[in-house]
Amino acid sequence: DPLLGYSNEQAHDRLCGAQHADSSTPSSQHSLYPRYLQPFLGYFLVVGPSHHACEDSWEESQSKRTIRAENEVEANKLVNNYRFGFRKWKSHVTERPFEGRSDVVKELYSELNVIKPHSGHFITGGNVAYMLLFGWWVSLAYFLVGTLMFITVTGVPYGKLCWKLCCYFLWPFGNPIHEVLFGGHQTDSHKKTCTCNIIQCALLVVQCRFVTYVWLLLGYPPLVVVHSLACFISWILVFTIPVFKMNARTLGVILLLPPEDVSISAGSQRKHQGYETRALLCCYHAANWYYYKYTIDGINVFAANLLPLVIVALVTGYIDRENKYASSDVKFTIAIGSIIPLSYYIGMGIASISAQSNFAVGAVVNATFGSITELTFYITALLRGHQQANTCLEEVVKAALTGTLLGCILFIPGICMIIGGLRHSEQRFNSRSAGVSCALLFISIGGVFAPTLFSKAYGNLVCDSCTNSTGKRFLKITHSFIIILLHLLLINSALFVFRPLVYTVCALLPVAYIIGLLFTLKTHSHIYNIHVEEVQVSSHHGTVVHWSRWRSLVILILATVLTSACADLATEHIQPILSQPNISQYFIGVTVLAMVPEIPEIVNGIQFALQNNISLSLEVGSCIAVQVCMLQIPILVLFNAFYDVGFVLIFSDQHLWASIFSVILVNYIFMDGKCDYFQGTALVVVYLILLAQYYFAPSPAGC
Repeated sequence: DPLLGYSNEQAHDRLCGAQHADSSTPSSQHSLYPRYLQPFLGYFLVVGPSHHACEDSWEESQSKRTIRAENEVEANKLVNNYRFGFRKWKSHVTERPFEGRSDVVKELYSELNVIKPHSGHFITGGNVAYMLLFGWWVSLAYFLVGTLMFITVTGVPYGKLCWKLCCYFLWPFGNPIHEVLFGGHQTDSHKKTCTCNIIQCALLVVQCRFVTYVWLLLGYPPLVVVHSLACFISWILVFTIPVFKMNARTLGVILLLPPEDVSISAGSQRKHQGYETRALLCCYHAANWYYYKYTIDGINVFAANLLPLVIVALVTGYIDRENKYASSDVKFTIAIGSIIPLSYYIGMGIASISAQSNFAVGAVVNATFGSITELTFYITALLRGHQQANTCLEEVVKAALTGTLLGCILFIPGICMIIGGLRHSEQRFNSRSAGVSCALLFISIGGVFAPTLFSKAYGNLVCDSCTNSTGKRFLKITHSFIIILLHLLLINSALFVFRPLVYTVCALLPVAYIIGLLFTLKTHSHIYNIHVEEVQVSSHHGTVVHWSRWRSLVILILATVLTSACADLATEHIQPILSQPNISQYFIGVTVLAMVPEIPEIVNGIQFALQNNISLSLEVGSCIAVQVCMLQIPILVLFNAFYDVGFVLIFSDQHLWASIFSVILVNYIFMDGKCDYFQGTALVVVYLILLAQYYFAPSPAGC
């Protein structure tokens, strides 16, 4: 925030001065950006010079956001974050110049081959954890391999190297490994033997090759296994990626050098018996908490690590049909977990395409692919329930829809307010844009639950023809016929009476969504108070996007197909979970099935809150909740109209009142445009109370 750190008077003068300065040459500030960004920019750059106008805009300046972008694509992505109907994305979609990154980030991508002055001590929690988790067994492996090389006699040089590395890997911190450069150049065994005469050179070459063969056949393979295991464990733990780099560099560089060229010392780069040395490996810390920011081709390391889970889910689910190697509970857990990285890839693909396209294309992409993860699971569950004649899956889908609403309305804003409020005592957001979101939420909840309220008012059927004038029964019908009669009455009442209302509501909700898009993107885009500012970055390269439009489209399609497969496996193996007598099916729907696909969005919201951008954190949940009501539910009803899977848009009383109460509460919280951790705690506590209510509630009738 450009006003952060200034007092009210200083910020007032700074704002007024900026307005006077910008009013003279408004076009120079945003000439970099395309024409469709001008409505967002001109609102701030074309300001009257009067002092009275400055005084009137002071209140609105409290929620003004100045966003800085390195290039046009990033500027488009940042503006899209503030647009209604667009998925909020925290990560960059373009490569950032390395020279412009902070020292902390630069350290994350270092190759551990630079010796730095270090004044602190090396006895830290991460280093001690390294010795307990990795150091002792890697050191033991080197001791055993070194002993084996001594037994071969010809491998004594490599045995000495292994014993040196045995001590090194037990505690490697602050002890650099050097490569000795003979004659100022890197040389191998063949170049060194050329200093002898022809006969001696030939003999030494043969001897060196024989030693190398012994090492590559007996000593190197066991160490490959050891270092590969250490690399795998350290990479999965993420925060221990320095251990991964250390093991990978040892395996790929140090162990392939001649043993006499490797020197281990406690000093810095120095002379070694008259020859120059070059640092190969130098590690100071085994863990770094900032590695959660580490990315690979723009992909967060956690999402990259979870991607193999998709392969495991598909292999175990479609090959082990008889559950010989994994139970249904395990398969369900893996299938649900694999949806998390797929949701991340879908989100990044949407953000990449939207940032490289105009807002119309971005709106279409967000509307089509923004809810694809949830829709895939819901439709798969309804199809499987229809095939198995299991009405429980329909109730689980309704519980998941309600759980998504409750989580997006209560939990996501609440947890963001708590975490952001712990760093920033009070956070402000744009109350006008929040008011638009709250209005759309009211419309959404009112439309979705209108058939339910209608059924409560007019859904009771009374049959007076089954009793005579004296009030005694005169019809004796078998039990089975009564069941059939009641079933027909239920169909006639709930399906044919409520169906026109359901279709009417589902036709109006997308129209309201489109009107909201036009209102926030075209006619009243200025309410979001966005000021895009160019950042001068010294880079010789042009804008390089992580994912091009075509690559993003291919990844979107592939991730959608994989999500469908994982959703099919989850619904196939969900029945043992639903059969648990101690857990309500409502609780499973509103927690696991509703919130697991939204984990990437929760992470994005928390990151926005930590950067004092609580407006986007609140918009994350509101955007998802609005899309659930105005897009996902109408699509489910439309799907049921073409292929009847028994989905009726009538919710239980618990879903109805929990959703209505949540919308009223969050609207009250958003009224003043300010929030802190106390208000966030209130939202989270209410959410947990509702979860407890679902936990102790009985499962749906007949399930």
